[in-house]
Amino acid sequence: MPGYDQEPDRAWDEYDWERFLQQQDRKTEKYMELLEKYLDHPQRDQIIAREMGWAHLIDTEEWNDEVDEVLADESNSSEKESQSELAPVASEPESFEEHSLYRAAFALTVWIDQLFDETASLQNEPSAVKLATHSALASAKLAAALSDDDVDEIGMTIAYLKRALKAITVSMDAAAQLLSERLISPRQHAVLNQRLFQVRDGIITLMGEYRGEWRRRFGSL
Repeated sequence: MPGYDQEPDRAWDEYDWERFLQQQDRKTEKYMELLEKYLDHPQRDQIIAREMGWAHLIDTEEWNDEVDEVLADESNSSEKESQSELAPVASEPESFEEHSLYRAAFALTVWIDQLFDETASLQNEPSAVKLATHSALASAKLAAALSDDDVDEIGMTIAYLKRALKAITVSMDAAAQLLSERLISPRQHAVLNQRLFQVRDGIITLMGEYRGEWRRRFGSL
């Protein structure tokens, strides 16, 4: 994998994958900043290649291949969404769409969309936008985690679950803000919180199961 050296014959654990994904996040952010800055520049691709340290790509046709590598985190998420689920603790594999945890996360995003439809003013509230954005992000990260069918990449699955958990935690903070700002009613907050906790507890449980499977296969983390 580009930019991060792995010891030969050693499966990456969740911490290896987290460092790799963070590295890809930084590259992605830098690329997007440069793309926005030089979007209309006639020498855009060459300038970005130089700024990203891709000197070997300037004036070559390899540009698009390298861009794909820079956006590996997002591309990997999309690719993983089309694969079957790795479920070392389950008796039968299932697609991520059928997994109860993903369905709960997706139902959460649908409920938030309905809340926005009922209260149009929420669409311009920062705390509401944060709630919707991070709930959707959690759903996407769960899709990535639950669609991995590579038995050697349990660490990557756990790393994506940790990112989903972080997104749900941010969503819970946003929900609390909405209540404190009286933008949603106590009843709406109770329903929202119940859905958020359902997803959060499911992620924590699944992380524990995958970590147990990791220890069974590879020893302690």
